[in-house]
Amino acid sequence: MEALEIFRIVAGEFADMPDEDVVDEETGKVTVYGVRTFLDLYADQISRKRFGSAYEKALAYLTAHKLKMSGYGENSFSGKIADSLRVSSYSEGETSISFSTGQSANLQVDAEYALTTYGLEFLTLRRNAIIPIISAGEGPPYVRETR
Repeated sequence: MEALEIFRIVAGEFADMPDEDVVDEETGKVTVYGVRTFLDLYADQISRKRFGSAYEKALAYLTAHKLKMSGYGENSFSGKIADSLRVSSYSEGETSISFSTGQSANLQVDAEYALTTYGLEFLTLRRNAIIPIISAGEGPPYVRETR
């Protein structure tokens, strides 16, 4: 499945964005950038080789995350804000809302991805595709020979 098709399935809040750029016929300038342009823009940020069969899905989620962080998509308090930030506390008197991102499981460099559901899914795909080398001491113990 192509990244654009996956994007359309998982990121319904961007339904009002066209697939292709909208160009003004008189000036020849782009008036609205399409999803395909954003997919192309972010494609070089991840490795097709490393992600393998999950590359198209990872690109779709990464692009949705970047678009959401750039202010595209729905951002009303009717529920969609919960897709981009986690409410950790709220109160009515004097109106106060606090947001958290649940960063305990993420490295500081990955903190931005925890701000959207798309970013979290991208991190999951990345963790599944790119496994870090971990030494857990499975080998035989080193025993120094004495003479």
